[in-house]
Amino acid sequence: MQLVRATTKAQLHSIRKLYRHAFPLSERKPFSMILNKQKDGSMEILSIEDDFGNFLGLAILIFYRDLRLLDYFAVSPSCRGQGVGSAALRLLQNRFSDARLLLEIERTDIESENRNERLRRKQFYLKNGMQQADFSVRLFGVDMEILVYNGAVSYPEYHEIFEQVFSKRMAVNVRRIS
Repeated sequence: MQLVRATTKAQLHSIRKLYRHAFPLSERKPFSMILNKQKDGSMEILSIEDDFGNFLGLAILIFYRDLRLLDYFAVSPSCRGQGVGSAALRLLQNRFSDARLLLEIERTDIESENRNERLRRKQFYLKNGMQQADFSVRLFGVDMEILVYNGAVSYPEYHEIFEQVFSKRMAVNVRRIS
């Protein structure tokens, strides 16, 4: 398995299709924005591929200082439950071993229709070396927990990602809730 910077039309098509399928509209950034941020070096779109170049999933990261925010991470439905996600996460942890890796998941301590799915997702990340940060956020109206790998991240550092990579206007939609 390998992580490949997505630049070809075929890679980007596969990634865009899974991106639209795996994430609700309310949690998606415009894909054109992600493409532009990859061009300016503040984001990276990675294709998760097998050794033959077959598409298995996606990882989209935001870069800021020594922080790597795993903004979107998804495995193709046909590949789930086969260890692809764990292997890809290890590849990401190795690729960015000199940085702190963080991600957001929907809060697990509140009632929701998909609470069991949220709990499974959190267990997956904890099993793969992530640790819970000491704060949660409301991100564009969605309550999220922050998980980190390779060192702690403070709320001001997390918030600064949105201010610096996007804009202060966008960062207003990111608030600490605990």
